[in-house]
Amino acid sequence: MTTTFITGANKSLGLETARRLVETGHTVLIGARDPERGRAAAGSLGARFVQIDVTDDASAAAGSLGARFVQIDVTDDASVEAAAADVAAHEGMIDVLVNNAGVLGRVGPVEEYTAADVSAVLDVNVIGIVRVTHAFLPLLRKSSNPVIVNVSSGMGSFGLTQDPARIESQYALPLYSASKAAVTMLTAQYAREMKDVKVNAADPGQTATDFTGGLGHSIAAGAESIVTLATIGPDGPTGQFIDRFGNLPW
Repeated sequence: MTTTFITGANKSLGLETARRLVETGHTVLIGARDPERGRAAAGSLGARFVQIDVTDDASAAAGSLGARFVQIDVTDDASVEAAAADVAAHEGMIDVLVNNAGVLGRVGPVEEYTAADVSAVLDVNVIGIVRVTHAFLPLLRKSSNPVIVNVSSGMGSFGLTQDPARIESQYALPLYSASKAAVTMLTAQYAREMKDVKVNAADPGQTATDFTGGLGHSIAAGAESIVTLATIGPDGPTGQFIDRFGNLPW
């Protein structure tokens, strides 16, 4: 059984990814800040809440879940550490970590951006990934096939944002784009350093979410690249940046 932890999984791409992975047989841990929304999301995926004794193999097997809510705020050290401790106590390990939580940040005239605006975006989109990855690595390394998927964006690609044929070149989102450029580079460097863990970045593309005002392809289509990377086998890639059609320029 594969156990997957997803941040920001109570809605949109995170929830769709969770749904798809539950269908493939994963036990999915729904990471979310809001308990009410997190529990509702887990419940929508057929969660079962059972008492598990992790020291008893039979109990642990009987306690397999479709989905379970775990509270986490990726901007808060204590919250992230508590989430990792919760998973350690219940599941004991994870096989896949999907760093999905993200924010768009301030949009508007660049001269109005403040340091606080930049910090707020980076704290979720970049530092949040470092914070969560650091806390969950010991649990990942208990897996025979540990995988990290960082949800990035073509808006962070120099190649795509400079290509007139691409939709990414038609938007100016300095804070979001800078954060996602950092995510893709962070992914490449983590993959280079961590030989025992596969680390890749997924671009959902322009997906019809609250980020895009409902513009773009379906959430199901947007989740495809994330699901692809979350289900790679022992011989799968590492250090890659892909969308649902294949590899992308960094």
